[in-house]
Amino acid sequence: MEMTIRPRRLRYGETLRKMVRETRMDPSTLIYPIFIKEGTGITEEIPTMPGQYRYSTDTMGAKLEELLDAGVSNVMFFGIPDHKDALGSGAYAQDGIIQRALRRAKEEYPQIYRITDVCMCEYTSHGHCGVLCNDEVDNDRTLELLAKTALSHAQAGADMVAPSDMMDGRVAAIRKELDANGYQNTPIMSYAVKYASAFYGPFRDAAGSAPAFGDRKSYQMDYHNSREGIREALLDVQEGADIIMVKPALSYLDMVSRIREAVHVPVAAYSVSGEYAMIKAGASLGYIDEEKIICETAASAYRAGCDIYLTYYAAEIARFMKEGRIG
Repeated sequence: MEMTIRPRRLRYGETLRKMVRETRMDPSTLIYPIFIKEGTGITEEIPTMPGQYRYSTDTMGAKLEELLDAGVSNVMFFGIPDHKDALGSGAYAQDGIIQRALRRAKEEYPQIYRITDVCMCEYTSHGHCGVLCNDEVDNDRTLELLAKTALSHAQAGADMVAPSDMMDGRVAAIRKELDANGYQNTPIMSYAVKYASAFYGPFRDAAGSAPAFGDRKSYQMDYHNSREGIREALLDVQEGADIIMVKPALSYLDMVSRIREAVHVPVAAYSVSGEYAMIKAGASLGYIDEEKIICETAASAYRAGCDIYLTYYAAEIARFMKEGRIG
């Protein structure tokens, strides 16, 4: 049979397949989310996220060293405080759990690039992402507290802040506060396209951040919508966001692609706790090959258009990259 065009020609042999690979990945684009808890001597496995732990500031070093050894130097810090109140004061306290973790990480592991989640839900007694007014989150009153939180993180050593609350106008409020206090060079990675998702269940267990009543659908996005996500991303870029995030990743790869086309800043995708838990559960039952699924899901996010990938599998993916199994 005569055929001039044979696409399979470029699939013969690993060397050739890598040469013509369209999606390139590097450990420098990975971010590992870490949970830091009040107390000492804590290395506490998260039941719904096997292999993931809550650490205290004195034990987090072992994990940070493991990440650095794997080639991962970017870490997103999430705090789990002992005290919670209606205003989430632990989020912006100078001696808060994240602030202390940042100072220690900066002193002991200066090669770690420190990113912080800026939100109120882990710190409020009601579990919502802002100040309440008659059981509704008061958007504009919350902005001041988010800005204070971001500033306190920068003062404690955060290299980047990442607001995840989904309040309108929070990027502008944070940018203004950081700039007014001399942190003009601190980037903002905005959770701009964050859906109200069932994939967050294990995270809320890990961080103790489930709302005490109701849900977050009045501020997180309806998962039926895509144009709304583009609008959110464009607004945040206008307000000063330096990086736009899509969350979750796996079920929203269409949004990663659409946002990549809509904005001219880097795009991040967060492979969230539910995605991690499903892979772990399937692998534990012998239904899937965990390592191959890790590689495939990561590649799919990059192929869709993300420049940065947040994942609990960051160390494993970095190792697979070094081994040439992915990227």
